[in-house]
Amino acid sequence: MSDPHQIVDLRSDTVTRPTPGMRKAMAEAVVGDDVLGDDPTVIRLQERIAEIAGKPAACFVPSGTMANQTAIKAHTEPGDEVIAHFDSHIINYETGAPAALSGVMIRTASGDRGLFDADQVEALVRPDSVHFPHSCLLVVENTQNRGGGAVWPIEQVKRVTAKGRQHKLKLHLDGARVWNACAKTGLKPADYAKHFDTMSCCFSKGLGSPAGSAVCGDPAAIARVFRFRKMFGGAMRQAGILAAAALYALDNHRDRLVEDHENATRLAEGLGDIPGVNIPMAVDTNMVFIDVDRKHGTGAEVCAKLKAQSVWALPTAPQRIRMVTHLDVSRPMIDRAVEVIGRTLGARVAV
Repeated sequence: MSDPHQIVDLRSDTVTRPTPGMRKAMAEAVVGDDVLGDDPTVIRLQERIAEIAGKPAACFVPSGTMANQTAIKAHTEPGDEVIAHFDSHIINYETGAPAALSGVMIRTASGDRGLFDADQVEALVRPDSVHFPHSCLLVVENTQNRGGGAVWPIEQVKRVTAKGRQHKLKLHLDGARVWNACAKTGLKPADYAKHFDTMSCCFSKGLGSPAGSAVCGDPAAIARVFRFRKMFGGAMRQAGILAAAALYALDNHRDRLVEDHENATRLAEGLGDIPGVNIPMAVDTNMVFIDVDRKHGTGAEVCAKLKAQSVWALPTAPQRIRMVTHLDVSRPMIDRAVEVIGRTLGARVAV
């Protein structure tokens, strides 16, 4: 059993700290001025991630939100309409940026766990009329955060994107956690990315870098992403320090994501035995959502009780709590979390 005073931080896979090997790579990074386009480590990362995505070009940006928003801006004009699931990250966690930064509307699809299919795309595309906004862009999120880390089946991706192309939509993949989708399915990022005009991916979630994401696509789209990165204040100077962390993560942290998935499954199995706890969604990857009975208090109140015992989780709705496994959470820490949550909710749990 792990140290009872050690924090088990399950709030997100963004809370990871750089490993010693990553810190060494950062300290030894050769840097330049990326705004002037001459940071060699950033250049190397952009070339590497473009190759991984099977795209001609890529742009390194500070965050996943900026990756998505520069891509949206690159593909649209003010007054256009974007089609995305109502649980999408771009709608729920990016502070209204599509409206504020790109002046676009979003028309929402629905479907279990954040997924939708071609028939909805067909229904949501606007007729070509002076009265309506122009349907311009389709966004898919894989894995789907609010869907419990759900993975899009590749055949469904093909159907949805084919329908989008039929209607001449641009296609963007929010692949912040595409690494988890690949670890789950055995597919490569390029297997998903080839169906889209652009793909964003994050280095600071499952891969454990301290910051950074990328947008991959064709040269014309990425040239616009670079322009909007500058406009949105995301151009950095000696960014090679962060790019070195991302390169290290690409080389060393992708294969181990299956461990996070195994730990998430173990966590869900342990929590499923606790009275008053419901697991509303299957565990595909590294996320576990639970709904707690009102007799235990709200999700926020339960999280406060857990935090007092060094188990940290994130309330996402009045009775819902999210827990995310990552490289800073070991199997013994998962077992301790199950024990603490069970005890807090009045159950004895064998681990």
